[in-house]
Amino acid sequence: MEIPEDLRYAETHEWVRVEGEIATIGITAYAADKLGDLTYLKLPRVGARIRKGEAFGEIESVKTVSDLYSPLSGEVVEVNVGAAENPETISGSPYGDGWMIRVRIDQPQEAEALLDARGYAALVEEGP
Repeated sequence: MEIPEDLRYAETHEWVRVEGEIATIGITAYAADKLGDLTYLKLPRVGARIRKGEAFGEIESVKTVSDLYSPLSGEVVEVNVGAAENPETISGSPYGDGWMIRVRIDQPQEAEALLDARGYAALVEEGP
């Protein structure tokens, strides 16, 4: 299973790519695989404020409905409309075209507190 080294990870299976004051957020390949065939993605609007640990959206599959939890606090500056219109993009490219939102980070230290690739791999190996 792919776990890119350049990303940070939340225990709730979201990933974060920080570029300056902007963070791109999506779900991991592990999470996408466990969800199965994705059918619906609900994302916040641009300008919405999100807080670390709180739900920012919802993802549905043929198996279940799951909340998406924000690994960081900030303001949503962009949403991936393509992924919302075609949720299967997330399964096909979770770390690329399947990103979900971009956020202007309030507190950069929140990203530093997330798991690195090794920590996330250990979490996945432990199971749910």
